Amino acid sequence: QVQLVESGGDLVQAGGSLRLSCAASGRTFSAYVSAWFRQAPGKEREFVAGITWSGAPTYYKDSVRGRFTISRDNAKNTVSLQMNSLRPEDTAVYYCAAANRLSISTIRSDYNYWGQGTQVTVSS
Repeated sequence: QVQLVESGGDLVQAGGSLRLSCAASGRTFSAYVSAWFRQAPGKEREFVAGITWSGAPTYYKDSVRGRFTISRDNAKNTVSLQMNSLRPEDTAVYYCAAANRLSISTIRSDYNYWGQGTQVTVSS
């Protein structure tokens, strides 16, 4: 069993940066693929970035590649999402997810564990 808790969401101006963190409990978290999804009002939850248990490879949604960086620290049971050059269209609730699998998936239903989400709002 894995429990996930996100933090770091905030209101930021366009062009700014935020760092989201996901703290996990559960001794086998280091063996899980981790990912960040986001859900904007009235839209489906979408994949943003993923990382394997070893830290590589990583994979990103096209619109965030080059601006966002996902990383993990298995010793601390944390996964982070550094978000730079934020845009108003990045506004959403961001969710941390984990799956007991070897490869990154962009499909929501492939992830077994979810956090409660953290709000990111980017003003223009």
